[in-house]
Amino acid sequence: MTNALADRALTVPVALRPWITGIESVGAGEELPASFAHVPDAATKLVVRVEAGGRRDALVVGPRTRASYYAEADRRVASCVQVSLGPGVVRPLLGTPAVDLVGQAVPLGALPTGAAHQLSRKLVELAPEEMLAYLTELLPDPLAADRSRARLLRAAVDALSTRPDHAPAQVKDVARELAVSERQLRNLFTEGVGLSPKHYARIDRVRHVLTEAPRADWAELAAATGYYDQSHMTSDFRTLMGVPPRSYFTGRLPDPQPCQAFRRA
Repeated sequence: MTNALADRALTVPVALRPWITGIESVGAGEELPASFAHVPDAATKLVVRVEAGGRRDALVVGPRTRASYYAEADRRVASCVQVSLGPGVVRPLLGTPAVDLVGQAVPLGALPTGAAHQLSRKLVELAPEEMLAYLTELLPDPLAADRSRARLLRAAVDALSTRPDHAPAQVKDVARELAVSERQLRNLFTEGVGLSPKHYARIDRVRHVLTEAPRADWAELAAATGYYDQSHMTSDFRTLMGVPPRSYFTGRLPDPQPCQAFRRA
């Protein structure tokens, strides 16, 4: 089981980092895999697709809370660019809270802000590197209306994220450190990320396991990633991925669905 498309990460300019956490240029090779997976992802993304016949469209794809498995790659899609939006960016840029986009893929031009309409027209005309230059001009002063709220959310996301040298903090500890209630923190995440703080942390931690598992001891990885023990890691992985870690990495997977690269709302 593999992803249908091979990706190339581009460097996000410093000026765009308050808005964008990553950008990937994704292209299909000559031989597409027989099956592929969409793993859980807490980010909302702008996706510009180019079909084999040249047709282009721009979508907004909301957070994915569970893995999905597909029977074959979508051979209509020749390439796409995926722009991951930062925490708290969705409403200022697109005019809708992130929670309304969870599990959805909607046309970018259908969202209510002028920026969304402008992006839907312009991004389909540009190469990936040109998109970066265009976005730098379009988004010069990120989140100016509520900087304190944006800083609070980003600090919480950082504390709840998993990195090689950093296990996620407990939600109650993050709320206390930031001097907000757990309810306030939950509301902040729901609007700005689309998920609860706990669900965000679970997804980010499982994505870290997916990255590190091929070269790590299971028990050591569980401890380093902040799980109570290996069985806790296995249970969390199974909940989000549909199978335990060993099954996933040896290809014993759930029955795949017919290919449907993006489910439109």
